[in-house]
Amino acid sequence: MAGNVVAIVGRPNVGKSTLFNKLTGQRMAIVDDTPGVTRDRIYGECEWLGRRFMLIDTGGIEPASEDTILKQMRRQAQLAIDSAEVIIFVTDIRTGVVATDVDVAAMLRKSGKPVILCVNKCDTVGELPPDFYEFYNLGLGDPFAVSSVHGHGTGDLLDEVLKYLDVEANEETEEGEDAIKVAVIGKPNVGKSSLVNAVLGENRMIVSDIAGTTRDATDSLVENEFGKFVFIDTAGLRRKSRVYDQIEKYSVIRARMAVERATVCVIMIDATEGFTEQDSKVAGIAHEMGKGCIIAVNKWDAVEKDGKTMDNMRKELMKDFAFMSYAPIIFISAKEGIRLDRLFELIKFVDSQNAMRISTGKLNEVLADATARVQPPSDKGRRLKIFYMTQASTRPPTFVCFVNSAELFHYSYQRYIDNQIREIFGLEGTPTRMVIRERETNKK
Repeated sequence: MAGNVVAIVGRPNVGKSTLFNKLTGQRMAIVDDTPGVTRDRIYGECEWLGRRFMLIDTGGIEPASEDTILKQMRRQAQLAIDSAEVIIFVTDIRTGVVATDVDVAAMLRKSGKPVILCVNKCDTVGELPPDFYEFYNLGLGDPFAVSSVHGHGTGDLLDEVLKYLDVEANEETEEGEDAIKVAVIGKPNVGKSSLVNAVLGENRMIVSDIAGTTRDATDSLVENEFGKFVFIDTAGLRRKSRVYDQIEKYSVIRARMAVERATVCVIMIDATEGFTEQDSKVAGIAHEMGKGCIIAVNKWDAVEKDGKTMDNMRKELMKDFAFMSYAPIIFISAKEGIRLDRLFELIKFVDSQNAMRISTGKLNEVLADATARVQPPSDKGRRLKIFYMTQASTRPPTFVCFVNSAELFHYSYQRYIDNQIREIFGLEGTPTRMVIRERETNKK
């Protein structure tokens, strides 16, 4: 299941980003009057009438590019066609239909994908200006008059989008419903596709030595003695400055979306290269989203080893990944099938840890013990009091602490409490969250 993806396309300065912000309800895209401000693809979740889908705001033309406008626009439109289930084609009532619009409309018609024509900047309410009817000439059916600044017409536009979206894609497929969803992430060419092929026992992904061969995320159901797993193979995440190829930008979005849909992320590292800054960025995405994480060092068969090689590399990686010290490290070879059984065991274990629920009674026992051992911090004669603690949610385990002063609950003491909880309950392979609530009302 690719998931429901809707792309907003159009030439620069027609108001794509403003429309995107209006529909997602958050200011994620940079809005500016300079053409080509949106450099990277930005995606956000949009919800309408209880249905959810992913919206992609495609960039305009990059000013530094020597490509002709037409060439750039063709590439943009083609990428949107390949990536989305539905396309919103944004035009501008103030400029009317221009040659670029005609060219893009012709491409979109050939694609066979549903295209919704949005005529933006219809900011006055009431009778439509005569210029509006000119947009029928694009041959894309009835245009929708929209003001992305004021929000007029966006409801009708979204109603139309929903007509074309697959209802099933909002729900997981039945066969994979009880399966653990695993995103295999990492920079290009670390062997993500080789791993998915190895666990599937078939050559479903294109495996090549060219970095960035896998362009899309593909779901594969695996059932074995360890349970049911859905592997979401993702295109590699590259450093943003290196993302010259527009296709890679879409791949980054797809990878982030795959992480969002997964419960466990296998962060793959190339044993022959060792840790790189990109690895830390890839891991950071999974960590920020609160997913269960495993660091898998691939191509272990290609490393010259002595008795201490693994221990030394493990120590190095623990330093490099200090921000996610909870993540277990496993050394594998996708090509040779080394330790893949252990990887499945780890995925299952980490998934259960990410979903762990601890009773309020047990949490407060740990809390009482921890505060007796190390006194809470104080400032100017006022000491931190933690009244009680409770778990609000799972995935990741999120704890709410009721305190007399949030200011006094320093990060270092929060980390100490977190470590005490981990010591007792494990929580291996999962980040945790701590929410601080103040209870005292007579605070000066």
